Amino acid sequence: MNEKIKKIFKTLIKYTILFIIVLNIVSYFKGLDLNKEKLDFETFTLLDGSTYKVKNDKPLIVHFWATWCPICALEEQNIQSLSKDYEVITIATQSGSKKEIEEYLEKNSLTFKVVNDEDGNLSDKFNIKAFPTTFIYDKNQNLKFSEVGYTSSFGLIFRMWWSK
Repeated sequence: MNEKIKKIFKTLIKYTILFIIVLNIVSYFKGLDLNKEKLDFETFTLLDGSTYKVKNDKPLIVHFWATWCPICALEEQNIQSLSKDYEVITIATQSGSKKEIEEYLEKNSLTFKVVNDEDGNLSDKFNIKAFPTTFIYDKNQNLKFSEVGYTSSFGLIFRMWWSK
């Protein structure tokens, strides 16, 4: 019985590693066409009507997501926890009206800063083709990392640390 458990565990580890490798390859190819230029926004208008001014002394995560995206739903708690310690702007793309997004945020206990990209103009400017997509900019608004697809909290924290 013990040998059977070891064999199952080894197989599970092999497939997990293979899955992670495939996800990273897919993310790499999906990310080739993303806008790699310096962030040229000084402000964002948030869902609540307030203005977020991009700080010039801290790295910034710009995270594109959608309420209809199942992978975004898996990742939203990672973004939520990061938003408590880091500068994070999330952009809800083609996710409905302000009221619909507010209801989604409340239902899922999410408090991160949100921009409503109802018509998809911002996602077009960044050349987003898949969700979620995350950009990490250094304190000078230079792009340091971009990721298409699911990203773990650990991966995001490591990239933020690297971007300081």
